[in-house]
Amino acid sequence: MGKQLAIIGAGVSGLAACKYALERGFSPIVFEADDSLGGVWVHTLETTKLQDPKDNYQFSDFPWPSWVKEVHPSSSQVVEYLESYAKHFGIFPHIRFNSKVIGIDYIGESCEEIESWEFWGGKGKPFGSQGKWHIKVQNVKSCTFEVYEAEFVVLCIGQFSGVPYIPEFPPNKGPQVFKGKVTHSMDYSNMDNRIAREFIKGKRVAVVGSHKSALDIAMECANMNRVDYPCTLIQRTPTWFVPIESLLESMIGFLYLNRFSEFMSHKPGESVLLSILATMLSPLGWAISKLTEAYLRWNYPLKKYGMLPKTSFIQHLAQCQMAALPNKFYDRVEEGSIIIKNSPSFSFCETGLITEGDNQRVDTDIVILATGFKTDEKLKNIFQSPVFQEWILGSPTSAIPLYRQILHPRIPQLAVVGYVDSFTTVLSSEIKSQWLMQFLDGKIELPCVREMEKEATMWGDHIKQTTGKYFRRSCIKSANIWYTDQLCRDMGCNPRRKKGFLEDLFVPYGPTDYANLLPKQGNNWNKQKSL
Repeated sequence: MGKQLAIIGAGVSGLAACKYALERGFSPIVFEADDSLGGVWVHTLETTKLQDPKDNYQFSDFPWPSWVKEVHPSSSQVVEYLESYAKHFGIFPHIRFNSKVIGIDYIGESCEEIESWEFWGGKGKPFGSQGKWHIKVQNVKSCTFEVYEAEFVVLCIGQFSGVPYIPEFPPNKGPQVFKGKVTHSMDYSNMDNRIAREFIKGKRVAVVGSHKSALDIAMECANMNRVDYPCTLIQRTPTWFVPIESLLESMIGFLYLNRFSEFMSHKPGESVLLSILATMLSPLGWAISKLTEAYLRWNYPLKKYGMLPKTSFIQHLAQCQMAALPNKFYDRVEEGSIIIKNSPSFSFCETGLITEGDNQRVDTDIVILATGFKTDEKLKNIFQSPVFQEWILGSPTSAIPLYRQILHPRIPQLAVVGYVDSFTTVLSSEIKSQWLMQFLDGKIELPCVREMEKEATMWGDHIKQTTGKYFRRSCIKSANIWYTDQLCRDMGCNPRRKKGFLEDLFVPYGPTDYANLLPKQGNNWNKQKSL
């Protein structure tokens, strides 16, 4: 009988997982809560553009169509690209749209027995245990429920959706005292484009946030209302932004995204020689960061408008906090369509917000909270078992404990793809999906559970050291190529993807470097049975 494979989520990670599952002879089923694929891109502002150059945001074997001339395509163009990918590789028939996964539950060995296993899944094999996953699915159209069975589950639910983070407020200082409207950026982005425009048109809007979604919303409000109803952007912590289509953007890969740049920082599991080299080269990394900061301060009015961060550029980069600056952002600030206020915290009053420090009142009609998501809560809540909920999150003071950032050492027959943040979102999901399908095909052997936990802890310590308070985002940008090399070696592939020594050392790595990484062939189960 065929092994039943379920994939939860039809965003970038879910599409990659499905594509490589099909290549290995599986016939998976993909559960998607929306009526279309694309993940967060389906719920993105009409005016939002891809913050990465499109050549860095593509699948290794599926380039962008020639008619897309923009370096930074629009959100609708990204969705069209993902739909083309799904059509090309026959993924659409395997997606069940409007199917929201309410919870998953492992039915099989007890948690006590699982804890006693020396090897993952009992035998160190992908289907070594006797249990199955029960997947409770709600049809969002009919509100009916159905339970499916699967022998392996791949979670592709990402970080930037699900449970919004809402700051806590003292009594009588929260949204309930405000007479206007309060919404989270997730709910605003979920609106129909026409409804969203009407929602902000002719209104005084205050946007709370410091990252890309906050700036995108502020730009949309400014373009709609201009100086008649200026948008107030309340920043709690200024962030380094790289202006799109700038000189710095064209150089960022050569400065921070090549193999040589990773020699300037320590990496998990590095040799003594590499550790010494990282220590010796770290001053060079610091100097490059300071030159980058000087370029941004010289060319843009960061200090004038309170947009100058206190932490270094390279630190923001390692924390996955850096983002792309929307076109003409400072033009809107200069003309008065956007007013920037810095405040570490704020509270509500009847007519708007009160910022901390200057204790000034910001009168407004609408407050949009671009305050991020409780990413670990979404990952936790999908499990019905309290024990599995505790296992998947690990210690509250460490990063999510995943072996190779894919498998939890204790939870059997389940993988997580697309949760860890990196420089190359699409490529990262693609390589992980290939690694996972090689494992399911019996071509990768796992160490014992203790060694898997040791490896997960080692990476968790590295993530916490490099990202500080943002460790729960599981960002590995400072060791991105190092991590990809590790997966390549596991799969028996040459991690050196460039033609020559100097090119491999100094030229940025991108998706096309990993094209045709593995031969396309089915596995020895032949054609598998779908759910």
